[in-house]
Amino acid sequence: MLELHTFSHSSASYRVRIALALKGVTSQNHAVSLIANDHLGAAYQAINPEGRVPAVVTDQGILTQSLAIIDWLEDTHPQPSLYPADPWQKALCRAFAHAVASDIFPVQNLGVRRKLMADFGADEAATTRWCAEWIAKGFGALETETARRGWQAGAGYLFADVPTLADICLVPQMNNARRYGVDLAPFPLLVAADAQARAHPAFLSTAPETQAG
Repeated sequence: MLELHTFSHSSASYRVRIALALKGVTSQNHAVSLIANDHLGAAYQAINPEGRVPAVVTDQGILTQSLAIIDWLEDTHPQPSLYPADPWQKALCRAFAHAVASDIFPVQNLGVRRKLMADFGADEAATTRWCAEWIAKGFGALETETARRGWQAGAGYLFADVPTLADICLVPQMNNARRYGVDLAPFPLLVAADAQARAHPAFLSTAPETQAG
């Protein structure tokens, strides 16, 4: 059985938990609290030298980085797929997911917020504004791209009749947007897509509020 090192409110951890649930793959979960700095301790850094979550321990070794873990799951458990079948739509799905995971999320994660406080004297209100600004900027682009594809509320999930990597990345980031008080009114398509996905059992059963630690 896989061992998953995860933190309840980590967006990257939530992505992997969703993917595992969609694939029907069970894991033994180990809570790594970012608030208590478990990720900075020697025990966890022996598992993941980056000191980040998630990490999975497999029969072949340890794998880190949420999108790499999800792609490995896709390769080793191909059904149900987390991508649309059409190659172009698959590429667009990947682009959407990477816009969240590579562009929006990194500038508002815990390490960045702590650095803003420690080195630049930013208080909680300032770091919240920082996070909200970058999330809104990224969401603006994704809303435009989603509209350009002709996706409409009620049309199913973002790229297929089942959740894909795009939905897996969107829902945790929407959690962050709400946490930082982002005005979501300008993003009605993303709000609708989020509502559609988060009602799926795989998203409900792995949501932060269901997790230990």
